[in-house]
Amino acid sequence: MSQRTLFLDRAIGESRGVVLLDGEPERLLIERDGDDPATRLGARHVARVRKVEPAFASAFVDLGGVEALMSFKPDARPVEGASLEVEIRTEPRSGKLATVRVLGPAQGAPRLLAAAPGLSEQLQAFARDARIVEGREARQVADEAQAEVLETVHRLRGGGDIAIEQTRALVSVDVDIGARKGNDVKRVTRQANLAALSTAARLLRLKGMGGVVVFDLVGRGHDGNALLTAARAAFGPDNPGVAIGPVGRFGTMEMTIPRRTTPLRDILCDAGGGLSDRTLALALIRAIEDEAASQPGARLSGACAPAVAEAAQPLAERLAGKIGARFTLQPDAALRRDRFEVKAL
Repeated sequence: MSQRTLFLDRAIGESRGVVLLDGEPERLLIERDGDDPATRLGARHVARVRKVEPAFASAFVDLGGVEALMSFKPDARPVEGASLEVEIRTEPRSGKLATVRVLGPAQGAPRLLAAAPGLSEQLQAFARDARIVEGREARQVADEAQAEVLETVHRLRGGGDIAIEQTRALVSVDVDIGARKGNDVKRVTRQANLAALSTAARLLRLKGMGGVVVFDLVGRGHDGNALLTAARAAFGPDNPGVAIGPVGRFGTMEMTIPRRTTPLRDILCDAGGGLSDRTLALALIRAIEDEAASQPGARLSGACAPAVAEAAQPLAERLAGKIGARFTLQPDAALRRDRFEVKAL
């Protein structure tokens, strides 16, 4: 039986919650200071219908300075200007608005009625009886989970790997048999495909990816019923809303997975796909804090790219209030943007 364990890393400027499934990262939840609470999953609002688009069975609603999208059935078309109580159904992602579901009629101006659940509450929902681990162990687990989010190629148990890539239209999962050993090719490919389904299900949850997902399975002559059964079990935690198709004639399996949260790459990375200055600054401040804990009383320096130093300055002021002003930030134009060095002076 699968076991989930929970971790919560509370740091300056950012908190990260992690769910491990049988010892491997399954979910990474990130909350950063200054994030807009209006579009967090589960937040409830009074919304005003701004514009109805009958051709798309959708309406744009005002949450109070933030716009979201609402779908409706033909017999439940909303009236422009009406007030409705809504709940955030999916968080915004790059180029896409948040979506809401209607809870009922409401009165008054657009406003936030109830904030989304906090990280502790979200974590506990995944394993209600589990204890939430904090401290150094939680930080290490969160760092490892974040690193896995950013990887594209992931190894499979028993050999082989999968490559998970987001395109504009869909998520592709390419299965490669690699160096998986065995004389019975059909058995080896079957094991690789089954491992790919369970591993990809965990990783897609970890990365916050969804929508149309296409698996390019390895081999031919697949046992479609076995793969379909395995896929339903692997993606069961993503229900309701999962739809899985049969294995196609070209060895692909297609499915749709509900999108609910912002993809983590949208949070961690800039428009060019690299880690953002803010992400790097947060990592730098955590590294200084960790080094300060391991070397009490030592004076420290953190060398980093100038843009990262600028992003880290407000965080550094808060860290100084916690550990004392015994460190300095050293902008170094010679360092790669994604590199920093923390050391004792």
